[in-house]
Amino acid sequence: MTRQHAGPTGKLAGNGDRGIRGGRGRPGRDPRAPRCRAGLRAAPGSVVFDAVRVVIARCAVDYSGRLDAHLDPALRLILVKTDGSVLIHADGGSYKPLNWMTPPCTVTEGPPSDADASQGVTAQWTVRHAKSDDTLVIRIFEVVDQMDHDLGIDPGLVKDGVEAHLQELLAAQIELLGEGYRLVRREYPTAIGPVDIVARDPSGGTVVVEIKRRGEIDGVEQLSRYLDVLGRDSMLGPLTGVFAAQTIKPQAKVLAEHRGIRTLVLDYDAMRGVDDPTARLF
Repeated sequence: MTRQHAGPTGKLAGNGDRGIRGGRGRPGRDPRAPRCRAGLRAAPGSVVFDAVRVVIARCAVDYSGRLDAHLDPALRLILVKTDGSVLIHADGGSYKPLNWMTPPCTVTEGPPSDADASQGVTAQWTVRHAKSDDTLVIRIFEVVDQMDHDLGIDPGLVKDGVEAHLQELLAAQIELLGEGYRLVRREYPTAIGPVDIVARDPSGGTVVVEIKRRGEIDGVEQLSRYLDVLGRDSMLGPLTGVFAAQTIKPQAKVLAEHRGIRTLVLDYDAMRGVDDPTARLF
């Protein structure tokens, strides 16, 4: 990890000095500046970061493209990722940036115009999208702090409790539908796509189950379409539908009841043995 502080002029200084002339080892280039990552070819005058750069700076931001937007000068967080994305954050708004540019794009750093310099601007970053005319201009008044860090390769997000997990657990615990229910098949094929679970009730009727993490009206509509298609097969006998989800919105529950579809709330933790409902105090 490399950490730098603003130089006396407020320019992005130290090991993070991203002079925009030439590449590593070329004349006029600070040899300590980071090199281009393998497989990337930098546009003339552009900067390619081989580590994530975090900058705290007083800056003004102008965006032009599909719409125009302006941020007056204020202290903000500027985040530049190695994939080329640039994000400007304030201390608020949760995870959402005030403005940003998604890759592919190029970043160039240069001196301010005379008019901007007279207003206290010490440097200008220009971010241009490679496939459109979108441009993000960041005018730096003062760099308070900055750091570079190579985050390495991220293993990616592993989601828990997705619909596939719920389907697998419910198929293994089909008795949650009711006593005497039997599993027929998971991913039961139909002309409009596979049904999550098809089961038999104690009387031999066919039960069609649609599973969602969040039960909304769209899920009820989807189950209704499955029931309509499967209802044309006389071999399946009488059909009933069950809409199962971890949470079910009131509107979806009302629609399901109106169409004769039973709703079932699934307790994911209890189904996978993490939580024992019988051990709860309340």
